[in-house]
Amino acid sequence: MVLAAALAAGSSPALAQQSGSLREAVAQDYRSNLAALFDHFHRNPELSGREVQTSARMARELRALGYDVTTGVGGTGVVALLRNGAGPTVMLRADMDGLPLEERSGVPNPSRARQVGADGTEQPVMHACGHDVHITALVGTARQMAARRGNWSGTLVLIAQPAEETISGARAMIEDGLYRRFPKPDFALAFHVAAEVPAGRIEVPPTIVASSADSVTILVRGIGTHGAYPHMGVDPVLVASQIVVSLQSMVGRDINPLEGAVISVGSIHGGVKSNIIPEQVELQMTVRSNNPEIRTRLLDGIDRVARGTALALGVPQERLPVVTRSATETTPPTINDSATAAIVRDAIAARMGADRLIESPPSGMGAEDFAYFVTPESGVKGVYFSVGGTPAADVATAPGHHSPLFRIQPEPSVTAGVEAMVVAAEALMPRT
Repeated sequence: MVLAAALAAGSSPALAQQSGSLREAVAQDYRSNLAALFDHFHRNPELSGREVQTSARMARELRALGYDVTTGVGGTGVVALLRNGAGPTVMLRADMDGLPLEERSGVPNPSRARQVGADGTEQPVMHACGHDVHITALVGTARQMAARRGNWSGTLVLIAQPAEETISGARAMIEDGLYRRFPKPDFALAFHVAAEVPAGRIEVPPTIVASSADSVTILVRGIGTHGAYPHMGVDPVLVASQIVVSLQSMVGRDINPLEGAVISVGSIHGGVKSNIIPEQVELQMTVRSNNPEIRTRLLDGIDRVARGTALALGVPQERLPVVTRSATETTPPTINDSATAAIVRDAIAARMGADRLIESPPSGMGAEDFAYFVTPESGVKGVYFSVGGTPAADVATAPGHHSPLFRIQPEPSVTAGVEAMVVAAEALMPRT
């Protein structure tokens, strides 16, 4: 914690002058380059795993800045390296993908993009979660870090990650050898623009950042019959309905109320006509928790509730529900390394001003696959922080993420993101 203490005490005139020059450089870069780049990314979003043009543009931008760039990592992922002498290896990550939504945000540069998704159907696409801010800021950060080589020492690894929205891209990059083919980081940093935080303000959580997430499907099977003769079959609609209610009872009564736990059934499909009891109903749900033990209890509990409810309502053994856990839409909780988070927070306070920092209680149980880059077994110390994206006067009424109405202020979001990433990276890679 020597570095953190030095940063906290380091509000010297020289440090303030250096911070001011960084802010001015980032502001100039936004006017000259980043505003147009953000506009391009916002107008041209691409779906998860299909970020072909976005990936190509990111590779081109980073190569132009002198980085050693590799494409096609984990699908459409991009890895860029800048070596600057001996020292730590720091990885900076930005996610690239958009969402299958038609934009109705009212911004002057809306997306009108359409793309064929994984299911083979053409869909509208928009950046409804701010990933256009993230990749624009990564390019801005790359430019400042290349220009400021005299301020840091070590190896910088930048990654543009695909498929965060399906919580599969980070794992795909790891499985494709991210930590074998490229320098393995000592530290990993990322940020997310936040509509619920005032524009330009920054929040650095000390520990838990995002919950685990698992997608689970239950195929509830029954015995079909005429709707007027329910006694001649076993109604899977009734069984499925009871399972949904029982799952909420499990969250409310099996899990310590002080622990975070959510099971949300987001999709129910079954039947074709009002007077036909169908043979099966499909339930799709997301499961969230904040620690591995609760995560396991929830997932195992779903198996138990599905089977027990079906047996209680007369489903025969050979027709018991089939529970499937997604092998791709799954991620552990994202937990910051507390000591590294303190270094980053102190650096931001010293270099950008303590008034830029904000603290707020958790607002939900969102998930983030950045967790795969910083799992305990990886040994990589991670910090994931938030950068505000909405004018302070509008925060209370701002549309949430994943809404077709989602909008942020690009300039304060991008410039604050760049400045914070540069400050954090330099704090973790001091020139000795």
